[in-house]
Amino acid sequence: MFTKYLQDAFKVPLVIQLTDDEKCMWKNLSVEESKMLAHENAKDIIACGFDITRTFIFSDFNYVGGAFYENMVKVAKCITFNKVVGIFGFTQEDHIGKISFPPVQEVPSFPSSFPHLFPGKDQLRCLIPCAIDQDPYFRMTRDVAPRIGYQKPALIESSFFSALQGETGRMSASDPNSAIYVTDSSKDIKNKVNRYAFSGGQDSIENHRKYGANLEMVDAFMAVRPLPNMFS
Repeated sequence: MFTKYLQDAFKVPLVIQLTDDEKCMWKNLSVEESKMLAHENAKDIIACGFDITRTFIFSDFNYVGGAFYENMVKVAKCITFNKVVGIFGFTQEDHIGKISFPPVQEVPSFPSSFPHLFPGKDQLRCLIPCAIDQDPYFRMTRDVAPRIGYQKPALIESSFFSALQGETGRMSASDPNSAIYVTDSSKDIKNKVNRYAFSGGQDSIENHRKYGANLEMVDAFMAVRPLPNMFS
């Protein structure tokens, strides 16, 4: 929804990448399964209400090629094996698909990857709202961009919502009980709240009145706290 706010506020084009190839390589899914998940993700994204005249959603399996692939090659030539291992922690047991993936996620930062959207506007700046776990990709992008003649992208990074169970983990599609979905039934929601939701309250009414809630365990409070300064 924050990305939608940015589009509405600044009336700017939005490019959304569906990394179905990444799902296939990291989660041991088939190509067909990865495409299906991307299709479902696209429907969720569309439901946010983006301006359809200013929004381009693409999947890697369907789009990679042409100018996009040319930029992938330019980026790949600037990244050594040692560097990508240092950033992402790849080991000798990882297949080469993982090692070769970072340029795929980096080049949407460059307008020239989408000549049908930004003809002759190769020096446009790109703003990327993303989760904090994507930071390694775009730090690498900022390092490479000037070397291939493009502007560095800027980032607005978000932290993760903690799981319903508290700060022991984050909301994740791999654990359906960690989050409440808009597709959940009333019965499912009630069950998740009653069984899994953690409020930060004390173990008794008396202690709660005496000590109050443990705010470090209250999701609503933690969601609005300032992020730590990553660059201090």
